[in-house]
Parts: sequence; C-alpha cells; structure tokens
Amino acid sequence: MNEKLYDVTALGELLIDFTENGTSSQGNPLMEANPGGAPCNVLAMLERLGKKTAFIGKVGKDMFGEQLKAAVEEVGIDTRNLIMDETVHTTLAFVHTYPDGDRDFSFYRDPGADMMLTKDDVQKDLIENSRIFHFGTLSSTHEGVREATRHAIDLAKEAGCIITFDPNLRPPLWKSLEDARKEIEYGMTKCDVLKISDNEVEFLFGTSDYDKGAALIREKYHIPLVLITMGKDGSRAYYKDLRVEAAPFLQENTIETTGAGDTFCASALNYVLEHGLENLTEDNLMELLTFANAAASLITTRKGALRVMPDRQEVLDFIASRQQ
Repeated sequence: MNEKLYDVTALGELLIDFTENGTSSQGNPLMEANPGGAPCNVLAMLERLGKKTAFIGKVGKDMFGEQLKAAVEEVGIDTRNLIMDETVHTTLAFVHTYPDGDRDFSFYRDPGADMMLTKDDVQKDLIENSRIFHFGTLSSTHEGVREATRHAIDLAKEAGCIITFDPNLRPPLWKSLEDARKEIEYGMTKCDVLKISDNEVEFLFGTSDYDKGAALIREKYHIPLVLITMGKDGSRAYYKDLRVEAAPFLQENTIETTGAGDTFCASALNYVLEHGLENLTEDNLMELLTFANAAASLITTRKGALRVMPDRQEVLDFIASRQQ
C-alpha cells in the first residue's frame, strides 16, 4: 500500500465561504471571500502534516473558481481532477458567526458547479493510486454528483483503499432531511473510518447519549474506527472493545469554529496513515484524539481554515504548553 502515489484523495465540494470581517465606513458588513469546503480543508491539513493529497471536484470557470484553484494549489493539493465548469458558477456560502464562534450558513447553489460533477469526470487511476479515499455527503445532495460519488467509492473499494467518511450535515442544502439521512447511512455502509459530530449522532438516533449512538452505528455498520467530536466536550474513539475519551483544548481567544471538524478529521486520517487500522491500543487512540483535539483548537483562533492550518510541531508544542 505504501507505494501508492497519493496518501489521500478526497471528492466533494469546493466553494467560497464569505465570512464577516468588520464593517465599512458606511456601516455595511464587509465580507471576506475565504476558500472553503470540507474536503479541501482536510487535505490542506494533511499537506501540512507532510502527506501527498489530491482533490476531485468542480468549480465554475469564473473569478471565484480561479481563486479556489490557486488557493488549493498553493497549499500543495494536486488539482489534476479539479474541473472548471464553463456554464455553472462556483458555489458560494455566506457564513454568519455568533459571539460564541458558532455559525449559520446561507448557500448560493441552485445549481452550483460542485453539483455538476459527473461519473465520467472521475479519474479512475487517481483513486487507484491513493491509500485513503475520503468523502462527505455534500457531494450526494443531487442525483448526478451522487452518482459520481458512489462511482468513486466503488473504485476505491476495488482498489483496496481505506475509505473515510465525514457526513458534514448541512440541512439547508438538502431537499429533505430524509434524503440526508439516507446518504449518511449509505456512507456508513462503505467506510472504514467514520468521523461524526455530536449533532449528527443526535440527528440520526435522536439521542445525546453518544455511547449509545456509537453502539448503534457499530452494531449496524461494523465500522472499524468511529470518532465522535463533541465540540467543547472533546472527542471519543470507538475501536473493537475500546472506548477512549479525550478532553478538549478550550481557547479563550476562539474567533470561529470554521474548519475545526475538518482539522480534527485530517489529524485522525494522518494517524491512520502512520499507524494503520490494525491492532490500535488505548494509548494509540488517546494519542490520536489528543493531537486532533489540539489541532482543531488551534484552527478556531484563526479566520478561515484552508490556508492557515497548523503544522505538526505547532500542535505538539501547543499540547506540551497545556501539560505544564
């Protein structure tokens, strides 16, 4: 498996996140056009950790698409399967940040270029040349891109890739939440590593007892490694008969939570790349969660995510500073 060209290839949405950045002299809100989209945030952090990554997706052949392509290439992600659509514009998201750093999204995506990815656009050899294939559900909100996603998952299965999944539920993007539920369940039937948030467990199972949610997931889908992020309450890992919980690294100077889950996810995938999925110990899982929690904490102190991911030493130094 080590001879493959790419450590991780991800498929999904690449868009512009417009985030508030002060007000103009006339009192109007100023919006900053940040590169966004969970899959490339994950890949950007993996690049910072020294891994080789590639992205499969579609943006518009417009000013925002050009900006996104440049930003993704700037952080080292391979864009040979990033397609520029001549007719449909790049997807835009407007992010409203609350005082505690939490967010609300408004999407301009009816359609957006990321929805126009087709099965024929997916480069088979790229997936075959990857150790991990990663995906979410925003590439399954509409029929054509859903077919492309499922085709890519099938290719990854055939190639023996480790398959990793982060549902990344965004209710405004779904015609119905029942569709969202079905696609999350489909993803869980295919993955080897699941990164899921507390609110997604609540959405699926109607419980805030995350141990119960994890037990239901593992009983039904037999996923080797399940990671649940719980925001200010830290995170948990479920693997074989192990349940490990790691405390969060709370910050006084959190600006926004954009990219925190993606940074956590990337850190977890990096650990799997370096240690495999066989014979993980309780110490392994604690090490994985601690690093991922710390990295996610650091990103909450920065605006945006893709361009400002921390590197390994910065995360280790931060962990050490909290242990003194």
